[in-house]
Amino acid sequence: MATTGILGGTFDPVHNAHLAMAHIANYGSQHTDAIVTEDKARARRFLREVDSSSVMVNASTRFADGYEYGLGAEVGISTDKLHARGPVGLEGLTSLKWVVLGTGQIRK
Repeated sequence: MATTGILGGTFDPVHNAHLAMAHIANYGSQHTDAIVTEDKARARRFLREVDSSSVMVNASTRFADGYEYGLGAEVGISTDKLHARGPVGLEGLTSLKWVVLGTGQIRK
């Protein structure tokens, strides 16, 4: 598998969605992952099965940003599922998965 740098990112072409998701599971950061596809069933499977805080279909991973999600300025980034420290209420025990659906948008 050859990794190609494109516009400051990387692109790993694979032969099928199963190989892509296996690659992400082995080498991904669990922060943000995306798929480019016209196959709606493949997109739904990707969204359901990829264990990342942000999963995107046909959209730039540069949209993975607290400000873009309406959360205000980011003060930190965590890929941990349980990142709270000290007394923790129900909200602190909740992890989110952001889903972004696009038609090829990029962020400049």
